[in-house]
Amino acid sequence: MRHNLRGHALRWAVGGVLYGGLELVWRGYTHWTMMLLAAALCIPLDLANERMPWEMPLWLQAILGGLCITGAELAAGLVLNCWLGLGIWDYSGMWGNLWGQICPQYTALWCALSAPVIVVFDWLDCWLCGGDRPRYRLV
Repeated sequence: MRHNLRGHALRWAVGGVLYGGLELVWRGYTHWTMMLLAAALCIPLDLANERMPWEMPLWLQAILGGLCITGAELAAGLVLNCWLGLGIWDYSGMWGNLWGQICPQYTALWCALSAPVIVVFDWLDCWLCGGDRPRYRLV
């Protein structure tokens, strides 16, 4: 049941919409490509989360998720901002940035945001697709 495509597609769409809403609250605007990127990024994160054992601490899952998001942000930024010149974001004024596309501050934010997303995805899987009831370890 956990391999239900509709359930996965719903979680991916929810991830894209939630990210778009979060960006509207945070920055006051968003770009349609960010919602697509967030939805697309939910695919590997959701599939990886499905295979992680319940014994893996939630904080470790969140760090892994945040690092995956940062990698995708770098790849998307190099294409959208540097190559296509869309100028969707620019972290060049922030400490530790790499080509203005990623920085440690946002990597920390992505790690922090990954934990509640993991929990939401797990509960959506449980309620809508008959998956396992979530249970988490903090350490």
